[in-house]
Amino acid sequence: MPKFLKRLHWLDILILVILAVFVAVIWVRIDGTLNYKWRWDRIPNYILRYSTKYETWVPNVLLQGFIATIRISIFASILALILGVILGIARCSTNLTVRMLARTYLEFLRNIPPIVVIFIFYFFLSEQLITALNIESWARGIARQENNAVWEFLFGDMRRFPSLVSGIIVLALFESAFVGEIVRAGIQSIPKGQHEAAKSIGMGRIDTLRYIVLPQALKKVTPPLANQFITLVKDSAIISLISVQELTFKTVELVASTRLIFEAWLTTAALYFVLCFSLSMLFRRLERKSDQR
Repeated sequence: MPKFLKRLHWLDILILVILAVFVAVIWVRIDGTLNYKWRWDRIPNYILRYSTKYETWVPNVLLQGFIATIRISIFASILALILGVILGIARCSTNLTVRMLARTYLEFLRNIPPIVVIFIFYFFLSEQLITALNIESWARGIARQENNAVWEFLFGDMRRFPSLVSGIIVLALFESAFVGEIVRAGIQSIPKGQHEAAKSIGMGRIDTLRYIVLPQALKKVTPPLANQFITLVKDSAIISLISVQELTFKTVELVASTRLIFEAWLTTAALYFVLCFSLSMLFRRLERKSDQR
């Protein structure tokens, strides 16, 4: 702590003071002007509650939504990375048709508001896919089984599995456009001399891409990909609009039923901050270890 204080510049201290004054002013206006009655003592019960059935503490509304957000973010990021790598490779293809199809997909998603994209994918693709694969009846069958602990650990309540899948697919398809552009930039940053050197020793285009270009490109784009993953966590709040029961959706339900407006939303903001800041610190440490090798 003393080392941290020594590193603070006078400008840092000034900014912290300004922020503290800003928070104090907002607090006074809410408490005085709006005559709002704070009820922070009720918030912990909506994070954890004691279950008389299991005789232990179990997640309540906010923590359930927080866990669902983590699940959605992990699965959506994996799918977005796979699709993004494919799109990034397609953007650098020598085939004009493949290159233009990939570019059309990327430009379409990058130049349309996220909410519009979410609804388009949800109603025209995600719902159709779930119906075609009969995922809903399959998930209900799993939910009726007694030995479904592994499924519930991975996906939560299996009765809501179709909604979870919809959210993952929609979010991954949207984020894959940005991942694809990052991967494309990484591939194009590799010097042409390496392509020519690989060609001179008899390596084909696929082998060159697999063994030489992609390993270097992915290493270069790791920082922006990490940042995109954090952005994906925050963007996951958008899928609450299609009734995916993640943290934002649960917060809306909590506010509607309890009128704990400021307490619920400030707690939700704190949970998002803890998750995103922790990921930021983790990725920063991984980058430092990668640079030291």
